[in-house]
Amino acid sequence: MSKENKPTPGDGLRSVRTTSLFRVVNFELYTKPNVFIMGFGLIAIVGCAAYIAYMRKKYEGLGYYGAVKEDGSEEFVKKRSRWD
Repeated sequence: MSKENKPTPGDGLRSVRTTSLFRVVNFELYTKPNVFIMGFGLIAIVGCAAYIAYMRKKYEGLGYYGAVKEDGSEEFVKKRSRWD
């Protein structure tokens, strides 16, 4: 084994001999993280979760609750008292 092919600590999977197909299919193992894309993805996920929480809170504040129908779908139904 020559000096240039010897793996050094910290190389990880880059030092293992693999096929080109493996590298194409598992490209995320060989690329460096992209901070911009990670930040955008984090903002998108948090934004979606916040929007869903806002909509749930909005409907519950109006007196609606999520009822599951017989076919498994969810429907917002106005809360009713037994006195109505």
